[in-house]
Amino acid sequence: MNATPVTPLAPPVPPGPPVTRGFTGRPRAFDPGLPPGQYDARDDWPVLSAEVTPDLAPADWSFRVDGLVDTPRVWDWEQAHALPFSEYAGDIHCVTGWSRFGTRFGGVPLDVFLAAAGPLPTATHVVAYAHTGYTTNLPLADLTGGRAWIAFTHDGAPLTAEHGGPARLLVPHLYFWKSAKWIAGLRLLDHDEPGFWERNGYHARGNPWEEQRYAGD
Repeated sequence: MNATPVTPLAPPVPPGPPVTRGFTGRPRAFDPGLPPGQYDARDDWPVLSAEVTPDLAPADWSFRVDGLVDTPRVWDWEQAHALPFSEYAGDIHCVTGWSRFGTRFGGVPLDVFLAAAGPLPTATHVVAYAHTGYTTNLPLADLTGGRAWIAFTHDGAPLTAEHGGPARLLVPHLYFWKSAKWIAGLRLLDHDEPGFWERNGYHARGNPWEEQRYAGD
């Protein structure tokens, strides 16, 4: 869901995928309480996608954890909703420059899914993949310890399709392109394997507070 603001130092947006409103961001006054280069968009949530929004019904959704695990596992909608729910209440930050304070997402902590699958000691990284084929890479450590969720709701309502519904990955401490929309699964690896935007010039990790927007930052 993420892309780059238009600046002289930014890598060019690769041709091919459709780009929706907001990918270039909008200049506003910066807030010193925000990560570097971000503006407060609490009254707006730009719709940003690198792909066409799928028509994915909850009944057709599933989530899989495989790769370097003891037991590959798959959950359907009902099975996932039978797991313990929790809420994230806090901020989110997009690489295009906007941030939203005080968002509320509801879902299942990723720790619950990972515990059921049992990551092997050799697992260090994850490729998150969507039902659309989108991928993004993350260190496994960024998905554990209560810092990531499979989110089903936003502000108490079902997550809309344009924002990744029926379910998306939520990793709020990293730039939001890491929070893959229409999440389908995680593949655990013993190495880092770049995803869609990472192969096209974006940072491997994407920490907003360190302004890790592009490769080399």
